[in-house]
Amino acid sequence: MDKESMIKRIKELKTQKGAIIVAHNYQIPDIQDLADITGDSLELARKTAAAKENLIIFCGVKFMAETAKILSPNKKVVIPRIDAGCPLADCVTAEQVKEYRVKYPDAMIAGYVNTNADVKVLLDVCVTSANAVDIVRKLPSKRVVFLPDKNLGYWVQKNVPEKEVIIHQGGCIVHMMFKKEDIIKSREAHPGVKIIVHPECPPEVVDLADMVASTAGMIKYVKESKDDKFIIGTEEGHLHRLKKERPDAQFYSLGSAKICVNMKKTRLEDVLKALETETPEIILDDYIIKNAIKPIEKMVAF
Repeated sequence: MDKESMIKRIKELKTQKGAIIVAHNYQIPDIQDLADITGDSLELARKTAAAKENLIIFCGVKFMAETAKILSPNKKVVIPRIDAGCPLADCVTAEQVKEYRVKYPDAMIAGYVNTNADVKVLLDVCVTSANAVDIVRKLPSKRVVFLPDKNLGYWVQKNVPEKEVIIHQGGCIVHMMFKKEDIIKSREAHPGVKIIVHPECPPEVVDLADMVASTAGMIKYVKESKDDKFIIGTEEGHLHRLKKERPDAQFYSLGSAKICVNMKKTRLEDVLKALETETPEIILDDYIIKNAIKPIEKMVAF
């Protein structure tokens, strides 16, 4: 089946089955363009929870689809590629969280939304890259265990020096590819152009950037900016989303384009098959759903 026929069939099935297709900002352009909603992981989970549709086709990585299921327990959440994992989410286990709890009994545990469901169950509060600094600052404890991303943890510690932040030594394999040299060379190649980087990038990159922002923060920044050129330090798929938001602007990857192979696994044929079969479905037991939502609700309360 050719591309146009596939897209037509996907749209037909979506209407017939009352489904909604959502895609993360790092998905390939074909998937982003097909989706009803494009955004970051928590944004997608919250918007699907508010949507009228009961069948969610989640184009992203597994922990994101799990979060959507946690927020929409009565809806069917299908991920086209169940093998689309996240090394960052996988780098902290439930057992490690329990060990932190024993080792630091006076500390609250703040976990990035980029964690698996069994880890979320054990957190005091969830955070996103956009709100991590603000949430940690508001926590009542003076000591905070932050997991799993060390670079986001360093960014939090830098901005909340009044607290002791115990940082889990995990990281995003994509954002860790960015180097100080990428900043230096980009400034030489594009003098005067603003460099915007994700806080999962290494500290030496973050410290030299003009702006540090989540993917949603990057969108907001470029939409409000009068500049027409930007250098972006995050997974290269986000440049497609930014270009859609600012078609008049030019966007350059910071250094070479950095690619998440897991985000790029989902293809049109995978979405079609997911709609046809309504599999692979995300299944979480009631205990996980009931308890994993608590740190997310705590984040919203803050």
